Amino acid sequence: MSETSRLDDSFHVFDTTLRDGAQREGINLTVADKLAIARHLDDFGVGFIEGGWPGANPRDTEFFARAREEIDFRHAQLVAFGATRRAGTTAAEDPQVKALLESGADVITLVAKSHDRHVELALRTTLEENLEMVRDTVSHLRAKGRRVFVDCEHFFDGYRANPEYAKAVVRAAAEAGADVVILCDTNGGMLPAQIHAVVSTVLADTGARLGIHAQDDTGCAVANTLAAVDAGATHVQCTANGYGERVGNANLFPVVAALELKYGKKVLPEGRLREMTRISHAIAEVVNLTPSTHQPYVGVSAFAHKAGLHASAIKVDPDLYQHIAPELVGNTMRMLVSDMAGRASIELKGKELGIDLGGDRELVGRVVERVKERELKGYTYEAADASFELLLRAEAEGRRLKYFEVESWRAIVEDRPDGTHANEATVKLWAKGERIVATAEGNGPVNALDRALRVALERIYPQLGALELVDYKVRILEGRHGTSSTTRVLISTSDGKGEWATLGVADNVIAASWQALEDAYTYGLLRAGVEPVR
Repeated sequence: MSETSRLDDSFHVFDTTLRDGAQREGINLTVADKLAIARHLDDFGVGFIEGGWPGANPRDTEFFARAREEIDFRHAQLVAFGATRRAGTTAAEDPQVKALLESGADVITLVAKSHDRHVELALRTTLEENLEMVRDTVSHLRAKGRRVFVDCEHFFDGYRANPEYAKAVVRAAAEAGADVVILCDTNGGMLPAQIHAVVSTVLADTGARLGIHAQDDTGCAVANTLAAVDAGATHVQCTANGYGERVGNANLFPVVAALELKYGKKVLPEGRLREMTRISHAIAEVVNLTPSTHQPYVGVSAFAHKAGLHASAIKVDPDLYQHIAPELVGNTMRMLVSDMAGRASIELKGKELGIDLGGDRELVGRVVERVKERELKGYTYEAADASFELLLRAEAEGRRLKYFEVESWRAIVEDRPDGTHANEATVKLWAKGERIVATAEGNGPVNALDRALRVALERIYPQLGALELVDYKVRILEGRHGTSSTTRVLISTSDGKGEWATLGVADNVIAASWQALEDAYTYGLLRAGVEPVR
């Protein structure tokens, strides 16, 4: 890889998703997963990717071997993680130090104890021997041509208990040749003002180049990271989407966005910040976790506006209610349609959907009233843009968009004496002048209805063959008349190119599901460019 594709060394963005982030409950990464995430992080443009602890487990050892062969890093350097040598031996003889060298990584991060109690209780050695372990391991790796970073574990707790010893560990690492010494808030209990004060003091007293590693146990990891930067740290350790042990780590994406957009620091290669939303969601897919909708900068709700007052201002100037232009981080502004919607909300939403309302105040007023009327019945269009677009088009054209006319449908659930169940659905409809009756079985009544509708329509509309139901959510709304209740169903559908959401509301889950299915198929045909029946 060409060195010219990397930024200068004045400020480091260091990602530890593959090691620290992988400690999150519910994340279990295969080697293939780790390779995929590494590619995404390199594409984003971080300077360093910590790949794991080679020698500690076969998976991490395999990852480093495959990464050398399979990934041509364009922006990042791969980092191996390990510990200082054991007490009572030498770095040259320590097997895990040898494994770090055998990983082939040019950069190595060493974790070192900086809390005196941890040295005595966990390592069971003396404070002086711990300092010698730091010096020996760093100098040995430096002599082998490796660049070394040192993570001072539990630094802030250690500093509070014994500040002189905590600083002595920093000096030992820096004097032995460590390029950066990272102060770790391992328990995540610090607050921004405390971080700033300690980093400032340690920087002044040791002269070492400092970094910050913040856990999020107080909800302050991003703020703590930026406070450390304010105090002089020039190396930030983060994880994608804030993944990590317990409640997580400093989130890479808001940290990078703040550094680039608020601090004016060039920490990514040109043009990579615009890939941030895509990268965030891609990594969430790899780890098999739903992307957080309310994550700063990259969440789908990060630039979503609901209230009518906001919409009126945004129509005049979007910057009035947005701290940055969402396009800077690869996101988009969204208008949410709800019972709080005013005319401006509807007009902006129509523009977002590519529907020109042409300043038709009467039409916009009808749509506003229609939305409010339906939300009283339990509909909510915030998460169902496809159903809202169908409603908007129906009001604009004076009739509902139609590709088929349903005569009737029914779903039967049969309990059998042997304890098994049968689910069967029949759909009767008209499409292109032809009456069609279709029956299908499924693993539930809604699945049976979906299959019956597909059987009925695919011959007439082969475009439906590409559709796949990808998510199904049911919510029971509060009873409105005595013991009765209302059911709302939200269905997400994909055609392999994109996804859309539709909803249905009724007094039972099957009827609500049918409404959402009808909208899903109708919208799918609209997306496919099929002309509706006139």
